[in-house]
Amino acid sequence: MTISIGRSFSLAGIDAHPVTVEVDIRRGLPSYTTVGLADKAVKESKNRINAAVKNSGYEFPVKRITVNLAPASVKKEGSSFDFPIALGILQSSGTIKPGRLDGIASVGELSLDGNLRRVRGVLPMARCLKESGLKKILLPEENGKEAAVVEGIDVIPVDNLKTAVDYLNGDKSIEPFKLDLQQEFRHSCSYREDFSDIKGQYMAKRAMEIAAAGGHNILMTGPPGAGKTMLARRLLTILPSLSIREAIQVTIIQSVAGKVSPGSSLVSRRPFRSPHHTVSDIALVGGGSNPRPGEISLAHRGVLFLDEFPEFKRQAIEVIRQPMEDGTITVSRAADSATYPASFMLVAAMNPCPCGYFAVSGRECTCTAVEIKKYRSKISGPVMDRIDMHIYVPALGKKDIDSLDRGETSNIIRKRVIEARNIQRERYFREENIFANAEVDGKVIDKYCRPSKTASGLLIDSMEKYGLSVRAYNKTLKIARTIADIENSEEITEQHAAEALQYRIGDRQWDL
Repeated sequence: MTISIGRSFSLAGIDAHPVTVEVDIRRGLPSYTTVGLADKAVKESKNRINAAVKNSGYEFPVKRITVNLAPASVKKEGSSFDFPIALGILQSSGTIKPGRLDGIASVGELSLDGNLRRVRGVLPMARCLKESGLKKILLPEENGKEAAVVEGIDVIPVDNLKTAVDYLNGDKSIEPFKLDLQQEFRHSCSYREDFSDIKGQYMAKRAMEIAAAGGHNILMTGPPGAGKTMLARRLLTILPSLSIREAIQVTIIQSVAGKVSPGSSLVSRRPFRSPHHTVSDIALVGGGSNPRPGEISLAHRGVLFLDEFPEFKRQAIEVIRQPMEDGTITVSRAADSATYPASFMLVAAMNPCPCGYFAVSGRECTCTAVEIKKYRSKISGPVMDRIDMHIYVPALGKKDIDSLDRGETSNIIRKRVIEARNIQRERYFREENIFANAEVDGKVIDKYCRPSKTASGLLIDSMEKYGLSVRAYNKTLKIARTIADIENSEEITEQHAAEALQYRIGDRQWDL
């Protein structure tokens, strides 16, 4: 009887947990058994491992093999256990010298010829490795840069099983992969789009600048062809770059979802997700039998663009209400639950009516009042109340287009946005997990978003006149705080409050 003990990891949400891989080989009828709450993909690994070991030039033991993945109470899923199990079998059979797996973790999927394929979730696994006190990890070459983001560990990338065996036996030397994190992070992302591509729409551009400066959600209403999608897709070009802390958060989510490009390290560009309106609620918020991050988590610290907003299933829209407030989403199942970050900027776009031409000069609307009311009622009041800014994007005529200039470039607008964000960062540096005005809540609003006496009177009067809720009042106050930051003003003045109110009631010009 020979027992080999190795180390690996399992994923639960965006966190990794250490797993001990025990391989027992003894005489008896040839068999292969995997225990330890392993899913189908892990149990199927025996066929991949058998072929990989033989095709790498080693003998696969024709004995009774038992693989235990501990702790047995934690569910193990995916193909990342192929590599550690194969190494355990080879050590138990004598191919790898005794003790060479001590203090070393490994992850990776094996192909039938013994090559290693990349796996998802390597970044949280590398963080778990460091926290567990281990110093070295063997993994596929394509995952090397991603794991090297974590400092203080030795990342040993290997391309196949034979190379790993030679390294462990001391027959081959492999230097730990090193990554210049600062250089990787400074790698700039260029955009083909620019705000100067859009003629006119000065109020809409101003609203997008305020939304970017404060991290506010925004709803654009207007006829087809007014430029709503163009505005949404250019929002990224005026947002500040991710901080290293934010980039690590984004990369972990992308890694768990398997969205990190091969050979990449940090995701340095803010995500932009634009799901089709036929998306299911599970695909939008995450979940499934084996929970995975949904679109709202993949948009963490970035933009979630929902075009044709009323065409989304009502249930799918309703399930994003809680994440919009909390910045997280907890997916619960009978046997498991997972919590994913979901702090995103919601940018939604819709037409004023089913045909799109209600109250549009020069175009005839073919919709009845009942059809228009039914169309707009697809978005509930609570959802509308949670969207900070509501703006109307009018159609431009040919004469307008010919006479209007392109306006400011994204770089000019972005500088003002960054200055406003810097003010907010300094203001909230003692408050944990607050990156922008939109995330302020509770006592923090009372402390940092106090309007002047005249501004307060204007907001209260408007609250009564337009029937705004307390939530809408607070959101208007936060928008006013952002406008004041853009203008580098300590005080929220009446002018700031008046402009902020336009973005809560500005879309009412097309009311029935």
